[in-house]
Amino acid sequence: MTHAAHASQIAYLGEQSTLSPVAVVALRVAVTFTQWSERRRTRTQLKHLDDHLLCDIGLDRLTAQREANRKFWLM
Repeated sequence: MTHAAHASQIAYLGEQSTLSPVAVVALRVAVTFTQWSERRRTRTQLKHLDDHLLCDIGLDRLTAQREANRKFWLM
């Protein structure tokens, strides 16, 4: 799920009067952990792609390695 989709879901849920402030914070923490997990997973997969697959997505090996080595909490 994209960052924009997560943000819109949080905004929607945050506007609901039935959610307590603690629930809103818990939701934001859960979404953040989910985003971090997704980044870690996709960056790990990127590290293992063959050169022809990198070419298909418009990346060279050096660019892919730089992205794969970024910390999961960085966008």
